[in-house]
Order: sequence, then C-alpha cells, then structure tokens
Amino acid sequence: MAEKALQTSVFKWEGTDRKGAKVKGELNGQNPALIKAQLRKQGINPTKVTKKGKDLFGGAGKKIKPMDIALFTRQMATMMKAGVPLLQSFDIIGEGFDNPNMRKLVDEVKMEVAAGNSFASSLRKKPQYFDDLYCNLVDAGEQSGALETLLDRIATFKEKTEALKAKIKKALNYPMAVIVVAIIVTAILLIKVVPQFEAVFEGFGAELPAFTQVVVNMSRGLQEYWYLFLGAILAFVFAFQEAHKRSEAFRDWMDRTMLKLPIVGDIMYKATVARFARTLATTFSAGVPLVESLDSVAGASGNVVFRNAIGTIKQDVSSGTQLNFAMRSTGIFPSLAIQMTAIGEESGALDTMLDKVASFYEAEVDNAVDGLTALMEPMIMAVLGVLVGGLIIAMYLPIFQLGNVVG
Repeated sequence: MAEKALQTSVFKWEGTDRKGAKVKGELNGQNPALIKAQLRKQGINPTKVTKKGKDLFGGAGKKIKPMDIALFTRQMATMMKAGVPLLQSFDIIGEGFDNPNMRKLVDEVKMEVAAGNSFASSLRKKPQYFDDLYCNLVDAGEQSGALETLLDRIATFKEKTEALKAKIKKALNYPMAVIVVAIIVTAILLIKVVPQFEAVFEGFGAELPAFTQVVVNMSRGLQEYWYLFLGAILAFVFAFQEAHKRSEAFRDWMDRTMLKLPIVGDIMYKATVARFARTLATTFSAGVPLVESLDSVAGASGNVVFRNAIGTIKQDVSSGTQLNFAMRSTGIFPSLAIQMTAIGEESGALDTMLDKVASFYEAEVDNAVDGLTALMEPMIMAVLGVLVGGLIIAMYLPIFQLGNVVG
C-alpha cells in the first residue's frame, strides 16, 4: 500500500505568476494538492490543476530507448557538476522528458533514493534499462565520492556505444534494402506487367523463346501461388528471429559468420574492437581492477569470438601476463590496438591509450559505413537495372523475332 501511495502522475496546471501574467505547464506529483503547494513555493498562484490523460495515439506507450538512458546520464552528470542535489536533479531531469515512460522511470529511481537506498542499488532494480556495467560504475563513483566524474564517463561511453550501434545498423540495412526492393520490383513486374504481354503472345500462335517462356512460367506460378511464396518468406523471417532469440548456438554461428562477410565483416570487426577498447577504458579509468574490468568487457563485446578471446585474456592476466601479450596470443586483435595497449601499460596511461584506440576504430567504422553507402547506391541501380532490363528483354524478344520473320 505504501508503494502505491508513492506513485506519481503527470499534472497539467494553469495559474498566474507574481506579476499577474498567465502561465501554464506540467509537473510530476502524487496529487493535485501537492502540485499546488509546489507551485505556490515558486510564486505561482494555481487556478487549475488536472491530471494529464493518456495520449490517444499511444504516446504513453513509447519504449525507453538506450539513447534516452544516455541522455539521462549526461543530464545527471551536468546537474551533479553544477552542485544540484541528487533528488532535485531527478525532478528537473524527469520533467524534461517528453516520453511518459522515461519520466516514470526517473521518478521511480528518485523514490528509491528518497527511501534511503544508494543510487547504484536503485538503478539495479531496473536491470532492463541499467546493466551491470552501468550500475557497477555508478557504485564505484558513490564509493569514491566522484559520482559526477563517473556519470560523465558513463554518459560518454553510452553516447559513443549507441552511435556505433547506429552505424552498424546503417551498414546492415543497405544490403537488406537492396534485396527487399529487388524482390518487390520483380514481383510487381511478374504479377502486373508480364500477364499483359502474355495475352499478346497468345495471338502470335508461334513458339515463344526459351527465355520468355521461363519468365511467363514464373509469372503464372507467382499469380497462382503468391500466398505460398509470401508465407515462405514470413515463415523464414519468423524462424530466423526465433532461432536468434532462443538458440545460443545459432547466435554464435551468426557472430562468426558476420565477421567473415566481405565489407560488412570488416565493419563488424572494427566496431567490436572499438567497443572492447571503449568499455575497458571506461571501467579501468573508474578504478575497477583490470581482471574485473575484463568481465564487463566480455559481456559488452557483443560477439562470441571476442567474448571467448577476452575470457582467455582474463585468465592470462590473472596469472601475471601483461595485457598486450595476452591480447597478442589470441590472434584476433589488430597490431595497432596491441601496440597502443603496450604503450599504455608502459607509461601508466592505459585508459588514455585505450580511449585513443576506441576513437580511432570508431572513426574507421564511420568511414567504412560511408564507403559502403557510396558503393551500395550504384549497386542498387545495377541490380534493379538487370532485373527490370532482363524482364523487358524477355517480353520484347518474341516481338523482335516476329518482326524478323515478317521482314
């Protein structure tokens, strides 16, 4: 019952300020009376306070995205650096989000902290939004008394990580776009255009060229059994998603396959190296011991090949081997990353050097994605040109042959 009493809602209010000017806005609170009291403290005379209804088009159901968490972290770091108390920071930040679910999340974390829990333990109650790495770094910041510094590092880490994910999605979406567009265009031509020509060919009374006959048969098959083709495609997509969700062996196979693909594999490889370096730099700079940091890095790597390699590195480092030697023995890290790590270990600035490695490979991913985009644009035109041109040739071939016979 106590927990239910602490639940807050968004209230819309109207009133007048000290000069008599009309003002309005929104505030989070438990009931209208508390909202009015809060407004009076700010010198506003409330005339109307009403609970905000749910968005008709489902705005209230908007999912919380990783970039929302990154923005929350950045704003918390800014508030803490400015000397704003923790609980007040939650209020200011929560009101700034348009997403009601994000406002609710910030308010729930605030309630946990107000009840006497630490910031880190409050975040751990929301594991779907704040992973172990995030919570461990916040905990380290609270223990060391440098929470604002750690929040700033986490915010940078989250922003860079999400930017990298966006680039990877962009790289993968282009080939998928080519395939989807090619399938749709071909299907439209076979279902709508080819039958028109087929009606004309029936009046010729002559045998159709083999190429044209193949296209005509494909058109007939698609018209008669389109639901089977559509069902097969949907079944494949569903089976792929379920296998990826439920089968670890399938996910591992996908991870290995992705690294072997031309062009895209190179982008995935560099992105994973960047993520390794960025995560290790962030945890190590927060004062987390190297061996413990490698646990977090393995979980954040996002690829089974690197996850297994990092597990081996952890064992080697635990037995006294230097990090750069352990990385070299796995045989999967690029020489630049290994050399920069060696320099960092020798100079005592490992986190700085790893940060430079991450920035370098993030820039490499950016350039590779731009290159792939430039390459895919003419490729899309070429693929569509071959499909459309091939179908047009197949349709006009009988007409050309008929012209030769008449001539």
